Amino acid sequence: MKIKTFLLVLILFTGTLISQEIKSPQEFLGYEIGSRFTRHHKVVEYFKYVSSNLSNVKLEKYGETNEHRPLYVSYISSEENIINLEQIRKDNLSQTGIINSNSTNKKAIVWLSYNVHGNEASSTEAAMLTLYELVTSKKAWLENTIVILDPCINPDGRDRYVNWYNQVKSTPFNVDQNAKEHAEPWPGGRPNHYLFDLNRDWAWVTQVESQQRIDIYNKWMPHVHVDFHEQGINNPYYFAPAAEPFHEIISDWQRDFQTAIGKNHAKYFDKEGWLYFTKESFDLLYPSYGDTYPTYMGAIGMTYEQAGHGRAGLGINTDEGEILTLKDRAIHHVTTGLSTVEISSKNAEKLNIEFKKFFDNSNLNYKSYVLKNSNNDKMNRLKKLLDKHEIKYESAKNGSVKGYNYQSQKEDKFNVNNTDLVIHTSQPKGKMVKVLFEPNAKLADSLTYDITAWSLPYAHGLNAIASKSKVSSTLINSTKSISNTINKSAYAYISKWTSLNDATFLGALLQNNIVPRFTEKAFSANGKSFNKGTLVILRNDNRNANFDSKLIEIANEHQRNLTPVSTGFSQLGVDFGSSSIKPINKQKIAVLSGNATSSLGFGEVWHFFETQLQYPITNINATNFGGTDLSKYDVIILPNGYYNAVLNKNTLDKVKKWTRSGGTLIAIGSALNSFANKEGFSLKTKKDEEEKDNNLTPFEDRERKSVANLITGSIFKATLDNSHPLSFGYDKEYFSLKLSGTSYNFLKEGYNVGYFSKDTKNVSGYAGSKAVKEVPESLLFGEEPMGRGSVIYMVDNPLFRSFWENGKLFVANAVFLLNSNKLK
Repeated sequence: MKIKTFLLVLILFTGTLISQEIKSPQEFLGYEIGSRFTRHHKVVEYFKYVSSNLSNVKLEKYGETNEHRPLYVSYISSEENIINLEQIRKDNLSQTGIINSNSTNKKAIVWLSYNVHGNEASSTEAAMLTLYELVTSKKAWLENTIVILDPCINPDGRDRYVNWYNQVKSTPFNVDQNAKEHAEPWPGGRPNHYLFDLNRDWAWVTQVESQQRIDIYNKWMPHVHVDFHEQGINNPYYFAPAAEPFHEIISDWQRDFQTAIGKNHAKYFDKEGWLYFTKESFDLLYPSYGDTYPTYMGAIGMTYEQAGHGRAGLGINTDEGEILTLKDRAIHHVTTGLSTVEISSKNAEKLNIEFKKFFDNSNLNYKSYVLKNSNNDKMNRLKKLLDKHEIKYESAKNGSVKGYNYQSQKEDKFNVNNTDLVIHTSQPKGKMVKVLFEPNAKLADSLTYDITAWSLPYAHGLNAIASKSKVSSTLINSTKSISNTINKSAYAYISKWTSLNDATFLGALLQNNIVPRFTEKAFSANGKSFNKGTLVILRNDNRNANFDSKLIEIANEHQRNLTPVSTGFSQLGVDFGSSSIKPINKQKIAVLSGNATSSLGFGEVWHFFETQLQYPITNINATNFGGTDLSKYDVIILPNGYYNAVLNKNTLDKVKKWTRSGGTLIAIGSALNSFANKEGFSLKTKKDEEEKDNNLTPFEDRERKSVANLITGSIFKATLDNSHPLSFGYDKEYFSLKLSGTSYNFLKEGYNVGYFSKDTKNVSGYAGSKAVKEVPESLLFGEEPMGRGSVIYMVDNPLFRSFWENGKLFVANAVFLLNSNKLK
């Protein structure tokens, strides 16, 4: 014992000596923080330097970006706490019930996340200074506190911004707002490699950065989490407490401690005379933010917003005539970061007590969510998402369950069996289960920052019941993998068409030069019924020696169940030589990008094809579209964007000619504006009756009144014509996430494949009182034939943030099942 005590004292003494000699960021980098932007690899070098020279800092690599930049977190505490880091982690998890133990934790765990938006670049500079201050002048706070510091969540976006800025900036920097260094080009540094907003991806974890971060986050479950951001140059500094609406599961303690933290920050800002605001703009509702996700996992989750953003550069003259510098921005973030650690350290015991209380889920209204397994692929996608968040689920026991039925939106019941899924709220992450699965989030205020509906049963296309009593369930049995075998006597192989997995399988067939067909009419073969859209792979279309072996290899890889048939003569319905069983060509796809296109909209399409459908596309800059030889492509996709400047009369005529020759033009979301009410297109904007307005609304009420015209993410039930190829694989009802208040009339020429009926109402989320009146009897998805081709209108974006899983097959249908077989 004496030897151990002596070694501990020696470590502490040695650590103290080393910390006195540790280099500041300025000494290490050779320049003052704020005088230039630091590229990501230099930031990593500084964190490695500190961790290799101090025993109270530990650096851990937790992942890698798409562009192969490393992702790190740094653990900063006392030397003794770093030695006992793993035990502290386990003790903390035991308070949540994730680990079965009676251990208690007395350490505060504070997680600081920087630079989730790449062009909000002051925060990574601040991260280096914060690290230095913690290990030198603020060591006392670390005796009872673990600080987990992620210096850069989005290094791909950061380096995109920093590299551009370093190339174009003046020396010395130019503060004129009109200078080139304050006009970041498309797509900007905000998003990641695939142009996704990582601060909207915490819950959906579609991106590799999010997936890797959630994995390590859930190993720790911190008590406090801060997400550092930047906002417009004319706003000062925002910190907690947040604005309404707050989600109803947020505890009184979480609200109160946000206020306490804000007051602690204010003390330092007041001393310096710095401007700030609280309780405005940034609410706590949408679950996929860097403040809400941690909040729903028991933490005090907060966003801090510094004036600046990608426009500010090293310095800019604001509208008020103040020079806002990178140095100022970084110092403000350092101040709030340190203040957060300080007050957390002072309240470590209370933080742990209240953190433990959060995981008592006995008062939740719904005890179980039961999902009907109508589609194994869809269910498995949902399970994968739950696995990422370490949310537990089980199989239902045979019987019936009653509660709120998502399909009918009323109290109802249905029978269940062991293929159906049950998620209980009586588990450690029960409150997050409520947030993700509840049919309709309670909204205290319509002025919110983001979408207001996201319920997973709707997003994944699965009917569900929310039950107020706990539903009987049992552990899930492991499922056997699919293993098809070669059948040399097969006339054809048949594969279903009901999910994105089937579309990915189709893409793999095409890229391996296997020719598939699809049926426009139902048929029966081998005693089985096959619906419209079913893939039929004929031996006669694939006369090569390795046809069977290659097909079986691809099917097994994609876990698709093939049905071999020995004849083309169907038991019921069309035979395989029918003109209703059409070949699918290897489509060549172009997608527009650039200034006319929403970077996020393009990113959604790019990510969908490259990582999910795994099918190649050609990215065409919209600026060059007018001079592009369109005959090289079968499909052209216009993501969310505004293309009026691109689609001038000459270019629009060119597009029409290409479409008439057999091309498929797909317009998504706001891209429809470029065709609505234009000559030669039948798409018409739905005009509401002008409401008399004497312009007497008080100034203070104008913003609130304006939301009456908005729909910012609300779920509506739509009707589908599932006899049309665009909706093959779907039932006759579809729940759509509506993202805009703009509505369109039914197509008079063409097919209204998806539409909102006369009695349509929003099922979940907020919809403005004026905008909601225009949704009934309006278009959702439509096809306008044009010569041998067609224009596809997708009013609601089925690829939005890549989390509305049930919409993705529409895009695959549009690409592969429409006009694919027509001669060009």
